[in-house]
Amino acid sequence: MCIVVDYNTTHLTYARARGGLALDSVAVQTKATQPSLVTGVRGTRTTIALKLLMATSGIVFILFVLAHMYGNLKAFAGHEAFNDYAHHLREIGEPILPYGGALWILRTVLLVSLVAHVTSAIVLWRRRARARPVAYVVKRNVGSSFSSRTMRWGGLTLLLFIIWHLLNFTVPKINVTGGPIDDPYVLLVESFQTWWLTVIYLVAMVALGLHLHHGTWSSLQTLGWTGSAGARRRAKVAGWVVAIVIAGGFSLVPLAVLFGIVSV
Repeated sequence: MCIVVDYNTTHLTYARARGGLALDSVAVQTKATQPSLVTGVRGTRTTIALKLLMATSGIVFILFVLAHMYGNLKAFAGHEAFNDYAHHLREIGEPILPYGGALWILRTVLLVSLVAHVTSAIVLWRRRARARPVAYVVKRNVGSSFSSRTMRWGGLTLLLFIIWHLLNFTVPKINVTGGPIDDPYVLLVESFQTWWLTVIYLVAMVALGLHLHHGTWSSLQTLGWTGSAGARRRAKVAGWVVAIVIAGGFSLVPLAVLFGIVSV
């Protein structure tokens, strides 16, 4: 018996002889398959690009929610102060921009950032799933924080909340009590006087705090700002500070309304 393999042409010949006579000869053409280094490099580059896109869009949202939280605290100053704040937001950029123009530019930037953030998250998650099609027999969450393990579902919770929040306070504006929608302060207070709306809001703030906690750390890590033990400690502290200040600040107003500290 004789086997001849030509690796250059991937041509394999098999011959079997008995009594000096060749009984059969079979040729099999096979297709050479080699991993593509170019594909691997491109995949790595796009993964890095997606992580950078998530980090930068996440920082855009951190800056926005910080400013938004500060504006919400104007409710403690009373009806007139809060409505003046809401009115002045629409005057930013005048007369170069039309009334409310700056707000719509900001909303466009936020919408683009949201699409980029969510799309990057989905693509990266699918790549991780394809890289390990078989789940671990025993999955141990050693070294991972609770906030990191809830990023996916916390992000979905926040996405659903953002949709409702926009319907409630931006477009078309919904007052579940049937009251006015053209008075920002009244709309805010009457919304939070509805207990189940306040519960939804506070649950969303818990999800926001967890998301900000790990998201801040992850963004700083992606941007290369956790290269030393000291830098990693500072990044973790920054994650806690951002989460507590923003989520806690947002929670103050609905709690104040619920307990009668802020009222119409």
